[in-house]
Amino acid sequence: MSGTPQGSVWRQPAQVWAVAFASVVAFMGIGLVDPILPAIAESLEASPAQTELLFTSYLVVTGLAMLVTSWISSRIGAKATLLIGLALIVAFALLCAVSGSVDAVIGFRAGWGLGNALFISTALATIVGAATGGSGAAIVLYEAALGLGIAIGPLLGGLLGTWSWRGPFLGVVVLMTIAFVAVLAFLRGPLDKRAPVPFSAPFKALRAPALAILAVTALFYNIGFFVLLAFSPFPLGFTAMGIGLTFFGWGVALAITSVWVAPLLLRRIARTTAMLVVLPLLALDLIAAAVFVSNSAALVICIIVGGLLLGVMNTVLTESVMEATDLPRAVASSSYSAVRFLGGAAAPPIAALLWHAYGAWVPYVFAALAMAMATVTLLIGRRALARIDQGEADAAEEAIAVLAGDAA
Repeated sequence: MSGTPQGSVWRQPAQVWAVAFASVVAFMGIGLVDPILPAIAESLEASPAQTELLFTSYLVVTGLAMLVTSWISSRIGAKATLLIGLALIVAFALLCAVSGSVDAVIGFRAGWGLGNALFISTALATIVGAATGGSGAAIVLYEAALGLGIAIGPLLGGLLGTWSWRGPFLGVVVLMTIAFVAVLAFLRGPLDKRAPVPFSAPFKALRAPALAILAVTALFYNIGFFVLLAFSPFPLGFTAMGIGLTFFGWGVALAITSVWVAPLLLRRIARTTAMLVVLPLLALDLIAAAVFVSNSAALVICIIVGGLLLGVMNTVLTESVMEATDLPRAVASSSYSAVRFLGGAAAPPIAALLWHAYGAWVPYVFAALAMAMATVTLLIGRRALARIDQGEADAAEEAIAVLAGDAA
């Protein structure tokens, strides 16, 4: 196998593992509040639409802040950026835990989003720059961290949420403090050759047709993603633990397909083809969720199937963004992520409003239409994405090889 890297994806320097662990905890924050949304609505006398703003404030600030993270990290360095991001998450998670109103929690979640932006965009570039085994190994490791974090977040939220809605926030404080110490202790030495990035770089990056197409595709895709994640706890009607277990299964499904299935799939078909297959399947899954919204067991199945499909899509999109242009990885990642997170920010409150205006099935139809729009965007811009299909088989072979490790 030409170009096969030496060793295994799991054999990495301590600094990579420190960032990967912190990434797991950071991604836990996305789904952590999922199981406690109904409890927060009840305890703080908030409407579902208000409660959904916990996601929106977090994701809006995350998305907007992504546009300046590469400018910041290129000046103060990856380690300082990661540590500031982690410190902000610890501080605002603690403030969420001691808040007495839903408006306060919404505001503090916005500050949490700022810390998350500084951390997430820098973490991806750091892992790609420091991991052994090439970019294939780095992306597999990053997606493994994402999948694990998204899986554990709702489960931890459910467990701690049975005690109090404040419990999950306190759990993040403890875990992020450990992550802060790990990054402080193990992230050493230059991670890559850095030159100051102009403030305008992430904005200008979106002029690149390939990156713009992927960003708009991800915007619509994230609408569907966050309707499934943020709205589903309400029609499920489960306790915090029941919601946590449901989305733990969803996250495990996402992790399995993102780490193992996606590289296998990309050995056989091009990245754009993979996305054009998975996006319509996601739309169909969301239509099924709309049809069976009043049947909790069927809705759980739709959520788990959605996790399987979302895992493939996450990995293919991440690889595509890294390969789409010659831009520095940090710039490409921040530009793309800014647009993507803004799509996710719009979804939860819109879903809640549609629910109360028309019924619980309508938000899933809205999400399915967003997936259809993502598909149309890809079809229209596919010619501009020719570069991401060049060598996709080699990248998949590399990912398979690093996962195999010492098997050879």
